[in-house]
Amino acid sequence: MNDVIPKQQIRSPDGKTEDVWALPKDEEFLSAMFTDLFGNHYEGLCWGPMLAGAAYELKAPGKPKSITHEDGFFTVHWGDKGHFHLCIGAISVPADRPNAAEMVAHRRPGRVELFRSLDRDGYPYSWGLRMFNGKQEPQITILFPNPYVTKDDEVTNDPDWSRIELWEALLPRYTGNAPDGLDREGRGFGRY
Repeated sequence: MNDVIPKQQIRSPDGKTEDVWALPKDEEFLSAMFTDLFGNHYEGLCWGPMLAGAAYELKAPGKPKSITHEDGFFTVHWGDKGHFHLCIGAISVPADRPNAAEMVAHRRPGRVELFRSLDRDGYPYSWGLRMFNGKQEPQITILFPNPYVTKDDEVTNDPDWSRIELWEALLPRYTGNAPDGLDREGRGFGRY
């Protein structure tokens, strides 16, 4: 990453404050980033769509059997344990199909961002990446390892700071920003 992506502070629809870094939406960047995440860091990721009224927080059953990128779709496959597809670019739709251009625009990424959620005092308590389609509907949210969540997916008040290292590596890689030190000052889930 050559350019530095500026941090924006936003208020999420549920009223919480977040720091957000808008990432490139081009197919080549997204393919490389998702390949890195699911090929090299699958053991620590928790992912799925986050929708109003539903949160799917899935974990990989192991190393993916295959990771492919074809016809605008990125696919992670675990054999008999399942797979998923993400539209990350141009897809082939017959031109004579009704609403072909609208269908393509709807499925393609409209927004991709790294984020960290802040508690009411401005300290981080959650870190991740999310992608929305062309109509700003959620496609995927990936939660990174969290110092306040154990490997067994239990909330703890005793932080394991080694679990913030993936975020600290990805932030400069994909945004050009060095970690600001705030991530290790968090106080957990009790103050959001």
